[in-house]
Amino acid sequence: MKYMMLIHQGDTPTPRSPDEWASLSGDEQKAVYADYQAINETPGVSPGLQLDSPETATTVRVQDGKTLTTDGPFVEIKEAIGGYLLFEADDLDAAIELAARIPAARLGGAIEVRPIVEW
Repeated sequence: MKYMMLIHQGDTPTPRSPDEWASLSGDEQKAVYADYQAINETPGVSPGLQLDSPETATTVRVQDGKTLTTDGPFVEIKEAIGGYLLFEADDLDAAIELAARIPAARLGGAIEVRPIVEW
């Protein structure tokens, strides 16, 4: 079964937020990089991408045949999605085990594990 891991950043320090990232020691920063590298090298993982901050989003809707755009995310959420990856696993338990290894899960964020529907 394939799963998408949606990485909700929450208060997770990332290199994109220099002040928060600087709050981590050099060893902690190296551990985060090493953990993501190890996850990306895990069999069955298709590395995803890091997303830019929610403020850079454009939300698109179509109403009465007109395309409407809104700057930023449409809904206000506490934990914006900061990135994702795909994982082909034997079962949900294996996907949960991988999700627990993602640094954001222990640094103030959360990982949403969602099965991919294959037609």
